[in-house]
Amino acid sequence: MNILQEIQNRIVFFDGGMGSLLQEQGLKPGEFPGNWNVSHPEVVVQIHRNYLEAGADIVKTNTFGVDALKYNEHTEYQLEQVVSAAVRNAKEAVRLSGKQAFVALDIGPTGKLLKPMGDLAFEDACELFGQVVEIGTREGADLILIETMSDSYETKAAVLAAKEHSGLPVFVTVTFDERGKLLTGGNPASIVAMLEGLRVDALGMNCGLGPVQMKGILKEVLRVSSVPVIVNPNAGLPRSEQGRTVYDIDADTFAQVMAEITAMGARVVGGCCGTTPEHIKKTVELCRDMTPVPIEPKHRAVVSSFAQAVEIGVSPVLIGERINPTGKSKFKQALRDHNLEYILREGVNQQDHGAHILDVNVGLPEIDEPAMMVEVVQELQSIIDLPLQLDTSDAKAMEAAMRIYNGKPLINSVNGKAESMHQIFPLVKKYGGVVVALALDESGIPETAEGRIEVAKKLYRTAAEYGIAPEDLLIDALCLTVSSDSQGAITTLETLRRVRDELHGKTILGVSNISFGLPLRENINAAFFTMAMQSGLSAAIINPNSEAMMRSYYSFRALMNLDPQCGDYIQVYGGQTSAGSGQSAVVRGVGAGVGLGAGAGSGAGSAGDAGSAGMTGVNSVLGNSIVKGLKEQAAASVRELLETKDALAIINEEMIPALDYVGQGFEKGTLFLPQLLMSAEAAKAAFEIIKDKMAASGQKQEKKGTIILATVKGDIHDIGKNIVKVLLENYSYDVIDLGRDVPPERIVEVAVERQVKLVGLSALMTTTVPSMEETIKGLRERAPWAKVMVGGAVLTQEYADTMGADRYCRDAMSSVGYAEIVFG
Repeated sequence: MNILQEIQNRIVFFDGGMGSLLQEQGLKPGEFPGNWNVSHPEVVVQIHRNYLEAGADIVKTNTFGVDALKYNEHTEYQLEQVVSAAVRNAKEAVRLSGKQAFVALDIGPTGKLLKPMGDLAFEDACELFGQVVEIGTREGADLILIETMSDSYETKAAVLAAKEHSGLPVFVTVTFDERGKLLTGGNPASIVAMLEGLRVDALGMNCGLGPVQMKGILKEVLRVSSVPVIVNPNAGLPRSEQGRTVYDIDADTFAQVMAEITAMGARVVGGCCGTTPEHIKKTVELCRDMTPVPIEPKHRAVVSSFAQAVEIGVSPVLIGERINPTGKSKFKQALRDHNLEYILREGVNQQDHGAHILDVNVGLPEIDEPAMMVEVVQELQSIIDLPLQLDTSDAKAMEAAMRIYNGKPLINSVNGKAESMHQIFPLVKKYGGVVVALALDESGIPETAEGRIEVAKKLYRTAAEYGIAPEDLLIDALCLTVSSDSQGAITTLETLRRVRDELHGKTILGVSNISFGLPLRENINAAFFTMAMQSGLSAAIINPNSEAMMRSYYSFRALMNLDPQCGDYIQVYGGQTSAGSGQSAVVRGVGAGVGLGAGAGSGAGSAGDAGSAGMTGVNSVLGNSIVKGLKEQAAASVRELLETKDALAIINEEMIPALDYVGQGFEKGTLFLPQLLMSAEAAKAAFEIIKDKMAASGQKQEKKGTIILATVKGDIHDIGKNIVKVLLENYSYDVIDLGRDVPPERIVEVAVERQVKLVGLSALMTTTVPSMEETIKGLRERAPWAKVMVGGAVLTQEYADTMGADRYCRDAMSSVGYAEIVFG
């Protein structure tokens, strides 16, 4: 029996929650559930067996969150011991049930943020996941389930580990909030693009929400997904009753909503926190005889970043060409000097001027291109949410960049030469991507459109041999300067039309090549750009800072009914009275979200140079640098300001408003966690200079107050706590960080000793919430003056209220807001 065949033929059922059932059997607050694989195997086997008898086809091993960070030479049980026992327990339950069923090796998040946002290196994450995969595969797991992921980057590390250390099917479910966002900003379109690029076998969502709240998000997942979709919700929303975590949806109601979810198109359904064998039994009874909704390929050409997806082919897509040393002496020098800030400013500037994707080329003979490519990609992705085009002829640099890229990149390029295709296509098959495919081969560049079409056909055929779909190729029709080939533009335009009409494919051009060697090149470029878009051009590599090119773009979209009610055109040019008058349109561009459909951009309304004031709603160069996350520029700006302005005035009048602006954007969902953290880093760089200046002059910056932060006993996931710490410190609070897995008595002891007015508690796992409640009780008894704010993926306002917390903080900025209230 093959799980992938089963999914193609019928509705398949996962089991439900494990942690809450172990609590009922005596799992203590703060005790790792994985321990019970060794200490109480009979209990774990019985829970698995109960789910199988309820109708589950797949049982998840009791290994959620089990890795070498939690189980190592310093712990009671070792990693191999715990994982091996978990798989054996699940397999024993299948044997005892007497039914045909599957064992899924359950892999959860590490609880750490990956670099550059956090302290865990990407390859170290791959290694942690790989260790678990190797043990579980050796013990006989049937598939790998990567679940409860809230960071696309960590998800990619887990998928690569699963594929590099086993040949088992890989399923992935992520955790969205009620807005349909991951913790780090991803949405359904962006995460589906990445996961399908990595060729997972099924994908979907679990935890965080109940089935009712998941329905709207599921609709978007189903719209963009071409593989089977999994839905494993919680049993509604949690609350605390007499020290126990209970959920608000009973088995009958859960099953009814799951039937609706199945009718929408979910192919694999089950449960997560709070669900029991009874929930699964009722769901199986209602859903097992339902006719599955067919799984249909969507044939979408999509690239993505950590936060957004850009679909190519709906409306012309603009690829910013400025991060490229060709013909740019300052850029070449920046590469030689390792001046990454210069490169980042080029990226920010192009995003603000309307680019949808950024080309990244750092090729210089005298530098280590693979290392520089990796560093630049990671730095760009830490402050910019646009997808990137990885542009290199160095195969090592290409693979290194594709491996660490957070999303599904655009790859530049492959061509019709056998050597090129057999070098690039295997990388695309492994890591995912949309490929720029040049219509040339061993014979050179064909002089006719017919010749280029034949090369395009060869590219499609060879890509198919690697399992790469036609929509993941963008045919470069090749653009030769008309100054040396008078037929060059005509041949290119004909090729564009024929790829669109005969091959039903997507196309791309480096538009400015057409005018090389001619005066006033923008005139030729803009006219040709319009002609190319009319001929079917899907994506254009251009300079988005060019007024002429952007006028062609906005005008074409308005004329071709790609801009409803000419809304974007009016927004850009509505303030101009005649051509050439008024503010430049590229400084007033509507940003990266123009006309790309759902999930395709978040930059609407932004504009301007990264170093200028007022482009982000913050009226200073320093403030703008903080908003953009430009550390070196923020430091330089504050040094200059300190020559004429008081340090405290700089903090209160320039830096705090910038941080507030970023925080408001984060709360509204227009800025995302990586940008929030990099803004905080830029502010920190400026603060350090101010602190030195104040110390030298005898001034002292008063702290607003002291706050304790801790992840509660039994929980080693400290992502949320660490984010809150960074922001609170930037808002001038003194933070006592007690770390993770902190006993209640330790938190109470410090609160009493330091007379702390505010304590922040974090928990990710349902099994550790009782430790949070115990901590709050202890604080109420011994430190009644202390206010308590709580946060974490499993919490809700009602849950926080029933535990006696003073404030539920849904995100980091909410914590800052409550601190401002507490300390006046």
